[in-house]
Amino acid sequence: MTHRISRRTRVLGAGVGAGMLIPFVAAAAPAVAATAPQVSCTSAKAGLAVKLQKDITAALANRTGTIAVGLYDRTTKTTCTLRNSTAYDSASVVKVAVLATLLWDAKKHNRYLTQRETDLATAMITKSDNNATTALWNSVGRSRMQHFLNLVGMKQTHLGPGGYWGLTQITAHDEILLLTKLTAHNSVLTDKARSYELYLMNHVISSQRWGAPAGAPSGAKVHVKNGWLPRSTHGWRVHSLGTFDGGGRDYMIVLLSHNNPSMAYGITSIERVARAIHRTLNPGQKSALARERTTPDPTWEIPDEQIPDLPQIP
Repeated sequence: MTHRISRRTRVLGAGVGAGMLIPFVAAAAPAVAATAPQVSCTSAKAGLAVKLQKDITAALANRTGTIAVGLYDRTTKTTCTLRNSTAYDSASVVKVAVLATLLWDAKKHNRYLTQRETDLATAMITKSDNNATTALWNSVGRSRMQHFLNLVGMKQTHLGPGGYWGLTQITAHDEILLLTKLTAHNSVLTDKARSYELYLMNHVISSQRWGAPAGAPSGAKVHVKNGWLPRSTHGWRVHSLGTFDGGGRDYMIVLLSHNNPSMAYGITSIERVARAIHRTLNPGQKSALARERTTPDPTWEIPDEQIPDLPQIP
């Protein structure tokens, strides 16, 4: 979903109303607090699950909003979940699945991506261009999108109605499944397809490198896709998907949220969780430099470097 609150954004958002956001109001009843979802972690590394559960819980303390967390670390066989199956409007993070479907379908038909498709894919992932996404959503089609979701096992994901791709319903559980396919050899996506999509996620414009990468160790290679969308129900949706590898690291983070009173507030909330996770998984490691800015500048362009010859996926 585009990150300018333009007329087109409001159309794609299907119900966004300027000045009519409804902030989350925390329930005061003790019974509600007692039954609130808790962070759940498991790990093959002694003590890590308990530490992560404690640190993520602390990062969420006193924050307004409804946040889902997904973590999978292959290196230590660690998982953490919170609201794992809670559905959220996808906003722009659905673009990862749109491109993955296109790449899977190209391989199925033994063809290369066209120049137009590579141009659209680059704009869609690196600067979250809505027009490019709509073009690819329409050309890929709902049937092929659903087939891809089925192959990955994303049973909790429900495509948005008609052309409303930003209203696709997603869960932390399914987004982790998708990231596992992007980050390891599998029978659904070829290695070239995975490398191409990860390359684009590694070259997202500077103004959109927030969220899951916050606090990542300086030696890790970062791949990210974010999305945000305000609507009259559940306030601001602010999401971030990230994968991190290199230097013995191989993990992925999914952070989904709504009921945020503002975009900036949502970013702060999910980045608190991201920093806690990176710090706990990488004790004593220096983190990368902080992101350059919080608010996207629509005039920023795609990075200048040339994309490698990866779209040719026979």
